[in-house]
Amino acid sequence: MRTLEEIERSPKTMLAPGDVAGYLCCDPYSINIAAKTAPEALGFPISVMGTRVRIPKDGFLRWARGLPQEGGPA
Repeated sequence: MRTLEEIERSPKTMLAPGDVAGYLCCDPYSINIAAKTAPEALGFPISVMGTRVRIPKDGFLRWARGLPQEGGPA
């Protein structure tokens, strides 16, 4: 997926790094490394389960649009 619209149309609720890497113009592995070493640097919410990294679609879309995260400061 390369565009925000394609990500939005995805039926997935949790995205993999490969789903957003094209939009971010980076390698999925870079997202994996950042998620495990400095998740706050990514700016969008992530979930790390063992070696798997997942990205909540709604949180990523809010971040990409510059909107505040739900439950976070306005």
